[in-house]
Amino acid sequence: MDFSEVRADFPTMRKGGGVYLDSACQSLRPDSVIRAIVEYYESFPGCGGRSVHGMSARVSAEVDETREALASFFGTRDPCCYAFTRNATEGINAVASGFGLRRGDAVLTTDMEHNSNHVPWLRLSETMGVERRYAESGPGWEFDMESFKAAMDRRVKLVSVHHASNVTGRVLPVKAIAEVAHDLGAAVLVDGAQAAPHMRVDLGRLGADFYCLSMHKMLGPSGMGVLYGERERLEALSPLCVGGGTVGMATYGRADPAPLPDRLEAGLQNYSGIAGTRAALEYLSRVGMDGVEARDRELMRLIFKETEDVRGLEVVGSPDPDERLGAFSFNIGGLSPHDVAIMLDRMDGIMIRSGMHCAHPMYAARGLEGSSRASTYLYNDHGDVRRLASALRKISEAFGDR
Repeated sequence: MDFSEVRADFPTMRKGGGVYLDSACQSLRPDSVIRAIVEYYESFPGCGGRSVHGMSARVSAEVDETREALASFFGTRDPCCYAFTRNATEGINAVASGFGLRRGDAVLTTDMEHNSNHVPWLRLSETMGVERRYAESGPGWEFDMESFKAAMDRRVKLVSVHHASNVTGRVLPVKAIAEVAHDLGAAVLVDGAQAAPHMRVDLGRLGADFYCLSMHKMLGPSGMGVLYGERERLEALSPLCVGGGTVGMATYGRADPAPLPDRLEAGLQNYSGIAGTRAALEYLSRVGMDGVEARDRELMRLIFKETEDVRGLEVVGSPDPDERLGAFSFNIGGLSPHDVAIMLDRMDGIMIRSGMHCAHPMYAARGLEGSSRASTYLYNDHGDVRRLASALRKISEAFGDR
């Protein structure tokens, strides 16, 4: 795949608006996704699944086709197992709220989760008496299977883990985790926000009972996410929000739930976002997810090579670039992460993220105030990496520890 041609599909890149290395927060969008969003508003801005006129029928078809695209993209057969959410965070909360956990049940996560996969369980612990457990990571921030197994027993009703870390980029062995969990009767929820944009995810083989993702990290519109679940799991889930669209029939005394996935999608949907979601999936399919992952690995290797002489630079997580999925987190001795990010932006328009990256417990437990993070995607090139490395050398030489 010629990724220089991919770069030309993104208006932000064509305009030369600096070096964007913040895709783990939110990706850029190609022309086709922007056109799909605009086309909805210009050509068929109606409601889906309600009115019977032609415009509404076209919206309904767009919704159905997007679910079919999701099922094809993620290797499953049933499009009705994909419910639209605002983001991965809402999907995780939908499971946390609707799974039916009770006092004395336990939820097990790793100690390196994003707050979206930490705070919902913390709230259940505080309000309902659900036991909160953590599998401790190894000294190199790696997942420790033995620690995970030691924390598992039949009181654990739900295991909830990230697929790839938004800080270290490391991919967890989800299939092996699911096998251990299922053997002890626990369901498995996976936060796929960082993994789904960067690697091929086959939900038919992964072993997850639930999988959540955010389209704004994979070329799609903001305000669009997806909750996947095995049919029996979704049917047993109590909806996070109810009302219009979630019922088949309602009387003054009773409301019968609508079939899947409508029962999980209350109110009017983000139809322009759904159209943009399909366009994003089609774009990534044309490029090929194996190619996307290979491109990320190529850029991570180059980042490590180009920054190895940056004085005082310390990498957060594995020193092996092949164990990273598009995320390079680091600190420079003597400088705060925010100072580094501000200087990069002002020196050469290099946009990264800084702070604790919504993984506060992980940093606090290690006595760190955070890190700077450069995150790549399919539209970045070697020039972007070299500009980052050059700027970091200047920063470290002028302001770092001596």
